[in-house]
Amino acid sequence: MSSIPLFSDRASAGIHLAERVISALNELRAAEMEIRPIVCALPRGGIPVALPVAQQLGCPVDIVVAKKITLAENTELAIGAATASGDVLWSNAPWIGNRPQSQEALQRAQAKAENQLVQLQPCCPKIDYSGAIAILVDDGIATGMTMAVAVQALRSQQPAQIWICSPLAPQELLEWLGKQAERLIILDAPHPFFSVSRFYVEFPQLSLVDAQNLLRSHNQQFLA
Repeated sequence: MSSIPLFSDRASAGIHLAERVISALNELRAAEMEIRPIVCALPRGGIPVALPVAQQLGCPVDIVVAKKITLAENTELAIGAATASGDVLWSNAPWIGNRPQSQEALQRAQAKAENQLVQLQPCCPKIDYSGAIAILVDDGIATGMTMAVAVQALRSQQPAQIWICSPLAPQELLEWLGKQAERLIILDAPHPFFSVSRFYVEFPQLSLVDAQNLLRSHNQQFLA
């Protein structure tokens, strides 16, 4: 396939994603379903993508912090994912979670997630997900591990539906991702995929301060 990027930056991708989300919500309204959408981002990269969606819907942006579980000798290979709230998802190999190295890696991932949650949670209002449509947003899906464990974490909040929403995901993951949530909204599924950053013109690392500022700016009207 062409290596031409699909999006100029995360904000631009978020604007396109917002159009698709609103169209899907309008389908539910046309069917006279009562809807209460809540936008939830996977930090940090998912925040600038989630903001245009939340702006269009007039709702706050919440977060679910999920981190890849990686071994020290290969930090690029995800053997699982964990959330700050203690949810854990291992890769398909059944032996992975039982290895001592895996447990150490899990502890590192959870510590990172917990630390990030402490830094970002004050920038978000308290959300009641009960009966709502949770719109879970990231800037791209590579392995699907962090997205799937984030869905798992949101289930405990008892939303009526969870939607997985992202500008990008590998074509081969679509069927599996579709089974994780009530709705899957993916703008493009390139093949071959390689990496999320490949499909953006600008894909800078978002600093913790940047993430805090974006959340505070949007959520100020919703914070008590």
